[in-house]
Amino acid sequence: MRLGVLGTMVWDRILARDGRSVPIEEWGGISYALAAASAACPPGATVVPLIRVGSDLAERAFQFLRALPHMDLESGIAVAAEPNNRVELRYTDHERRCERLTGGVSPWTWAELQPRIEDLDALYVNFISGFELDLATAARLRLGFAGPIYVDLHSLFLGIDAMGNRLPQPLAAWREWLRCFDVVQVNEAELEMLANAWGDPWRFAADVVGDDLRLLLVTLGARGAVCVAAPGFDPQPLSWRKPGLFRTPALGTGGPAVSERVSPAGPPVEGDPTGCGDVWGATCFLRLLAGDTLERAMGVAHAAASRNVGHRGASGLDLHLQGRLGA
Repeated sequence: MRLGVLGTMVWDRILARDGRSVPIEEWGGISYALAAASAACPPGATVVPLIRVGSDLAERAFQFLRALPHMDLESGIAVAAEPNNRVELRYTDHERRCERLTGGVSPWTWAELQPRIEDLDALYVNFISGFELDLATAARLRLGFAGPIYVDLHSLFLGIDAMGNRLPQPLAAWREWLRCFDVVQVNEAELEMLANAWGDPWRFAADVVGDDLRLLLVTLGARGAVCVAAPGFDPQPLSWRKPGLFRTPALGTGGPAVSERVSPAGPPVEGDPTGCGDVWGATCFLRLLAGDTLERAMGVAHAAASRNVGHRGASGLDLHLQGRLGA
């Protein structure tokens, strides 16, 4: 199995995390999901990073990626002329933070992306910057890729002002975006923005899953996560789609949805929440691809995200998630 992981590597400058007065600089963004995918990778499987990295940080990015097992770095990475994405994160409390973006690589075009996905079996997409793909390219991806596509919508809900500050915003053309993916991951606040015109966000979640969007996953922080699945949901992603079967019906066709909340096994863990959603999603999708039930995959994802809280940054995270490196 070859899993593509599409997102943006971000050089983070972190202020006021854990009450520290000295800023910390380290890799963030899709680096967390890549580390989690490396840690959760089943025997014989390969992870293919699909990343556009700025030329100013390209060598440093390759140094990070070469340290991760199970990675194929030959076919999926493009070095862009633009400066790499850099984000200043300023924590206001344990979970909330302000983000300011500088630099930024250009989005993938379909012409660039198409040859890089031809030999992939599945694809995990994480909108780290929110500019990885535009809607037209995402629609072409859905048409041109026969395997399952998992997405964390994340920064599609963040606009940007003239100073580079990231600000919450509703997702325009949300119906069209949701049709591009088989599994969508959001957090509670993002679900509420999606369901703004619906009233009840959980009614919205039940109404949109169906023939195209098979599964909606809503992370709840320390309270776990909720899965909202289409009727007759099959937890094995590789059975979901075949070439040429892309359709654009109304979302939510096919009957009543099925939902369940899966709680973490242990009490909340104190530490750094940065990257927990990325670790959770990559782990959950890989466990589904490996044959786990949905409930089991979510439980393993909870454990990985909880373990991530005890680590700082993405460097060495794969070892830490496997219990091979102390916090």
